Amino acid sequence: MSSAGVTTPRPHSRAEDIYALMVGCTLIVLGLLLLKTAGLVTAGTAGIALLLSYTVHLPVGLLFTLVNLPFFLFAARAMSRTFAFKSFLVNILISLSSFVTARAIHIAWVHPAFAAVAGGTAIGMGILALARHGAGVGGTGVLALWLYRQRGWNAGLVSLAFDVVILTVSGLLLGAGGLIWSSCSVLAIHGILFTWHRPGRYTGY
Repeated sequence: MSSAGVTTPRPHSRAEDIYALMVGCTLIVLGLLLLKTAGLVTAGTAGIALLLSYTVHLPVGLLFTLVNLPFFLFAARAMSRTFAFKSFLVNILISLSSFVTARAIHIAWVHPAFAAVAGGTAIGMGILALARHGAGVGGTGVLALWLYRQRGWNAGLVSLAFDVVILTVSGLLLGAGGLIWSSCSVLAIHGILFTWHRPGRYTGY
């Protein structure tokens, strides 16, 4: 205990890391399933994978991994090798989990409002679990960080620009209703990350 009575942070064990990666991947896959069932998209590479899934008949989790592969080239530069390696494993787990989920769960219908909020929240919590244990899902966030370090571009604005493009395309393909609910899913994801993924809100590492 410190003099202020606050518990000193301890590193996560390897078992805790593995468990957290499994939980994070499971939450992301469930979130993608809800959004896919409702015919919606969301932010980042998850949104790109969902858009592709409406024209390419492959599991959305597999598409998510395939879309993310080019971004790992940037991850090796923008982040540590350990982070890039863990993120690569995460994407493999997401791909495998999508095959298992497709055979274990069948959802015939879900209201888009519920899918947007619950699906976005699940994805946000999954991303949070991964981030707390030194991993990520790769994608546009890594590219935004790379552009910040190489060109000085604002990472937040770059990520926002990617999301605007994805949502604009979704509006063309899914209509006004799809655009509105997809935007809600993006807000749900960022709401989770804004609330809990901040300095001072976590004492472990």
